[in-house]
Amino acid sequence: MEDTFSNLATYGYIGLFLYSLGGGFVAIVAAGVLSYMGKMDLGLSIFIAFMANALGSFMLFYMARYQKSMMMDGLRKHRRKLALAHLLLKKNDSWIIVVQKFIYGIKTIIPITIGLTKYDFKKFAFFNIFGAALWALVFGFGSFYSGGFLVKMAEAVAERPWIAPIILVVFGVTLWTYMNYATKKKQK
Repeated sequence: MEDTFSNLATYGYIGLFLYSLGGGFVAIVAAGVLSYMGKMDLGLSIFIAFMANALGSFMLFYMARYQKSMMMDGLRKHRRKLALAHLLLKKNDSWIIVVQKFIYGIKTIIPITIGLTKYDFKKFAFFNIFGAALWALVFGFGSFYSGGFLVKMAEAVAERPWIAPIILVVFGVTLWTYMNYATKKKQK
């Protein structure tokens, strides 16, 4: 077990950066818990997650803006999700850039959708940086201050390993149901 913590302390920041590029929150939560346990530095973890999250959204925006044909080839199956993201952008204006950081399932689609439009880059950059900072602070400090509870939960799951698949299935079905409902064709 000590080897695992040693490896996390050594390679954890690299993993945190790579995982946060895609907007995943599990790595920042793990870094917060490890910071609670004294194995990682909380401030550095939040900064790395913030930088990677902002950079990942900038890369998606850039690829959609300047590599449209390549992006559209990969997104043909996700036209409804792109349409949903476009509607969310129209309805909620720029705040969807901040909110999307917290919603699994649309956090990669929103920057792509915005990149495909004529949306102002400076405006996107401001809201993206603000959203990434808020995201990193909320999940970083949230997981740090709830570290004791999360460690106890991990121990409970380790004692009863059948709990983890149930939680994952419930989460997956809920997410799938929501995405199907949100992107479903409306019957006339």
